[in-house]
Amino acid sequence: MQQKSFGRLPPVSVLTLGGGGLGMVWGETTFVECVATVHSAVAAGINWIDLAPRYGDGKAELVVGEAFAGRLPDGVRVTSKCNLGNPSPADIEPLVRQSVEGSLERLRLSRLDLFFLHSNVVPDADHMAQRPQAASRMTLYATFVDRVRPLFERLVAEGLIGAWGLTGIGHPDTIIKLLGERPAPWAVQCIANLLDSPGGLKFFDGPAKPRAVMAAARANGVGVMGIRAVQAGALTSALDRLLPEHHPEMRDYARAVGFRRLAGELGVTPALLAHRYALSLDIDTLVLGVKNRQELAECVAAAEAGPLAPELLARIDQTVDRNAC
Repeated sequence: MQQKSFGRLPPVSVLTLGGGGLGMVWGETTFVECVATVHSAVAAGINWIDLAPRYGDGKAELVVGEAFAGRLPDGVRVTSKCNLGNPSPADIEPLVRQSVEGSLERLRLSRLDLFFLHSNVVPDADHMAQRPQAASRMTLYATFVDRVRPLFERLVAEGLIGAWGLTGIGHPDTIIKLLGERPAPWAVQCIANLLDSPGGLKFFDGPAKPRAVMAAARANGVGVMGIRAVQAGALTSALDRLLPEHHPEMRDYARAVGFRRLAGELGVTPALLAHRYALSLDIDTLVLGVKNRQELAECVAAAEAGPLAPELLARIDQTVDRNAC
């Protein structure tokens, strides 16, 4: 599989195996099938695996721990994350260290290659107060700058993590600001789908601006991991789980009617076309949410087919209204 430069990090395969499917978040699968999917991903040339404790309450990390029994194949690297929220200053370091240690225990490893803040960094307390239902997934900008970023730098110096990054799906102007500050993150994860939609993970007003986040990362030498290529199933043939009628993913699914029609005209599945579209964006690697070997094979086929021609990208863009996001 093709590899690309990845900011200051070692080269990355154009596909990264994500942990959502392995943690059984995206529909029904089995532990055995997930382990087999990990092996198949590495055999296909995927060299990064993106995990988090939130993916199935640690199941995704347990899957990778079982797959490799603590001995990663040469050149394969793993990430994990910490959803910190907004704890008291005194609790930040214990919570982060507990998260890292729990991930390492489940993975049977002694070091994480890349460690992300899973929380959304938001500008101020007013922003958080306006969205109490999502407050547990938000970390204040000042808290990050004063407490979290210095701690991440210490964890790198200690060798517990190799590098750190940001989840870039939160308040876009705050993320762009952090990408331009020093020390800069090594990597950022940002939305990479034709809707420019974070779906149910949108906890701010206004546009998500993922392409502006990508451009800011590129300008500052930060690696870019694209996520949610199929927008949690909204860009596939059918959602694989029951959701309320007004759920953001259901609204996005309805917005993508024209996209699915175009995929049918082209004789390909919406999922394959959505992955090829995401791979055509300015990212270094695309994180997959697959839960079995069949879904993985389709994504590998999308990567092998390569980026879409500009003319087809334009046709796809015309099938959706990004301003509705």
